[in-house]
Amino acid sequence: MSAWVLPDHIADVLPSEARHIEELRRELLDTARGYGYELVMPPMLEHLESLLTGTGEALDLQTFKLVDQLSGRMMGLRADTTPQVARIDAHLLNRRGVTRLCYCGSVLHTRPDKPHATREPLQFGAEIYGHAGMEADLEALSLALDCLKATKVGPLTVDMADARIVRSVLAGVQADRPRMVQVHAALAAKDATELASLTKDFPEAARRGLQALIRLYGDNKVLDEAAGVLPDNAVIREALANLRWLAGHVEGALVRFDLADLRGYAYYSGIRFGIYTPGASDALVRGGRYDEVGAVFGRNRPAVGFSLDVKELVGVVAKRSLKAAIRAPWLDSGPEVAALRDAIATLRRDGETVVCILPGHESEVDEFHCDRELARDGAGRWAVRTL
Repeated sequence: MSAWVLPDHIADVLPSEARHIEELRRELLDTARGYGYELVMPPMLEHLESLLTGTGEALDLQTFKLVDQLSGRMMGLRADTTPQVARIDAHLLNRRGVTRLCYCGSVLHTRPDKPHATREPLQFGAEIYGHAGMEADLEALSLALDCLKATKVGPLTVDMADARIVRSVLAGVQADRPRMVQVHAALAAKDATELASLTKDFPEAARRGLQALIRLYGDNKVLDEAAGVLPDNAVIREALANLRWLAGHVEGALVRFDLADLRGYAYYSGIRFGIYTPGASDALVRGGRYDEVGAVFGRNRPAVGFSLDVKELVGVVAKRSLKAAIRAPWLDSGPEVAALRDAIATLRRDGETVVCILPGHESEVDEFHCDRELARDGAGRWAVRTL
């Protein structure tokens, strides 16, 4: 095998796409900062128990593992940044009130989580800790929508669910983890036949509730139907009321509900949402409430947040034009050299891109669109003129 061949689902990012990704990253972080979110940069590598405690089997299977040569302990390359940010909130910051944090960095997956996906997503996310009310859920969802709007992607559709609904329907069911994973997959796929087979020995109330969940997908009418066919208990009533309240405050996006959806990480504890746009094969953004995520670090705080893959986002936003630049000649001798260098330095300090054309390469094209050039004017001074 050639030395330059990369592993499956791992790729270099070349100049045009890299420029676009970096522009999107800055727009996302600036939007989060506008909401008061502080940037954190967790390490790529941590002790395995810190990365995986409380996150569930799915994240365990996605995590690359290795032995630390200094301590002999097992370590992991992060597959998701949320547990790390929960650790930072719990132990390093340890604030009493509300904490808003955001991040953007690479994560690694042992296998792609969807067809044609990369195993090295560039994960951007934002999380708010310390407020149990629905206001935090609304802020997280509003920020996620504004982040996508800042990148000019759209139109947007928000799918909502609540992890407590499925768990309430399954309360008291005795089944091992592999079977429950299959049940959740059948729910997500809306496969009534497979679901009936998997749950044939479940209590009748649970079987009826699960079959009802498969049909509970659509607009606001879904919530009314759910109230009539799902078990009438306080948890489900509260979940439906919260979904109705949150949907009523969403602006700039179509809202739909999928009450059977449990896709994503196992740490979600309440409302969950995914944001979709035409051209994307799956949700661009996934997020929701995960109040238990910090419990394993000794500080159980309310938490809501979301994340997205900037590399996936760049595939659905409009292509951007090349950055306008100024081309300048290359001089290394003569009386004009000092004046030319001063002119180039001044332009760069003013935020311009100045590309010096090396000898013999005057006809080459690069990443920058040179629509102007630096040349001597009639008085012999270096000045910018339009090409």
